[in-house]
Amino acid sequence: MGIADYITIMNGLFGVMAIVFIILAVEDMQEPYYEGGLLTDYIWAAMLCVLLSALGDIIDGPIARKYSKRQLLGGSLDIMSDCISFCVAPALMIFAMFGRMGEASTIWTVSLAIGCFWLIACGMLRLARFQHEEGGYVPYFHGLSSPASALILLSAAGIFWLQPTSGYGPDLSTWGCDNWWSCGNGSPKPYFDFLMLPLMLICGGLMISDRKMSKLKSGIQLRLSTLQFAALLFATIHAMTLTKNSDAGENLSGTSFTMFLFAFSLFWTMVYVIGGPRLVPSEPSIDESE
Repeated sequence: MGIADYITIMNGLFGVMAIVFIILAVEDMQEPYYEGGLLTDYIWAAMLCVLLSALGDIIDGPIARKYSKRQLLGGSLDIMSDCISFCVAPALMIFAMFGRMGEASTIWTVSLAIGCFWLIACGMLRLARFQHEEGGYVPYFHGLSSPASALILLSAAGIFWLQPTSGYGPDLSTWGCDNWWSCGNGSPKPYFDFLMLPLMLICGGLMISDRKMSKLKSGIQLRLSTLQFAALLFATIHAMTLTKNSDAGENLSGTSFTMFLFAFSLFWTMVYVIGGPRLVPSEPSIDESE
């Protein structure tokens, strides 16, 4: 084993720790979100663990190329670590956050579970395919990478989890519903929770697609991706500080700033996805490479 292998194992353990925090968050989230159920440190701690795993995933490749003379374990370890941290952990987090842990309507809960299964299965297929491609020798991925998918979902989840509530709109917070999205019981309702399901389906589809996605290893693309990651990391840490205040639910300026950071992160990840092949740097010709 080389240094990079130990980092990869730590990345996987960060994913496991994220799942542990999600389990711990379940008890806090048994309260309705509009009565304090969203003010739990554990969700943000789980999100922070996924981001730390993503940071380790960024640095383990260069370290492996520089210090590891024999790369026998790296590829297999990386696939297992990525599956835990960027597929299983985000899917469970979204199910815990937006499934309301048994309080949501049955059809919504089942639909969300199917979306989570789809996301994990597509992530497994994406990582298995990467093992058999020339991934290290071209400036692009085939399909959306699992860390990029996780960053998109975490950015969106942060926005939707902190969204303001209203007495009108889709209500997913109780069982006794006349239809799958609306109960009309007068309780505060989230605006955009329902968008997480199509977003998971889209991210899963992009992971198993043949769309070329840039690796963002140099130039302005690298700087923008670094800024996006920093915004998401700071938003998560700032959200954790909000939950420590007794008046967190009334701290509109702090919540708005955190939502802005999550929105900034989501915007640049969507630019990356929409740009797709147009952001891939041109490959050198055979003569130039020789």
